[in-house]
Amino acid sequence: MKVSEILQVKGNILYTVTPDSPLIDAVNIMAEKDIGSLVVMEFGELVGMLTFREVMQAVHVNGGQVGDNTVRKHMDDHPITITPETEINEVRRLMLERHARYVPVVDARTLMGVMSFYDVAKAVFEAQSFENKMLKAYIRDWPADADDAS
Repeated sequence: MKVSEILQVKGNILYTVTPDSPLIDAVNIMAEKDIGSLVVMEFGELVGMLTFREVMQAVHVNGGQVGDNTVRKHMDDHPITITPETEINEVRRLMLERHARYVPVVDARTLMGVMSFYDVAKAVFEAQSFENKMLKAYIRDWPADADDAS
């Protein structure tokens, strides 16, 4: 299964901020939209990711407050990226290795979407459920052996 297949089912709604956006504005968007990440774009290019991990770090550093800084100060400015052609097992490996819960999907420098750990888990679960259903149907319909028939 490829990332492009998951994006087709998931849809293509993307929430972005600029690096110069106040962090509090980004936090408000994340809360209002019930999302765990924002893609940081500048001049039409992906320049970073802001996730709840970075927000929590900012709150910690600022003594329990979000603070007055911009997204640029707290964003991950070197997020790992994947392409629509990346296989889902490779995405799982990358996310586990890098402890990444959100990964931008980029095709020739064009942002196509964001793959979350939830999206990956859901896709794998659904694929395994379908495979299990097919295997159970196959076993139920197992043809009788010619030797057993006599």
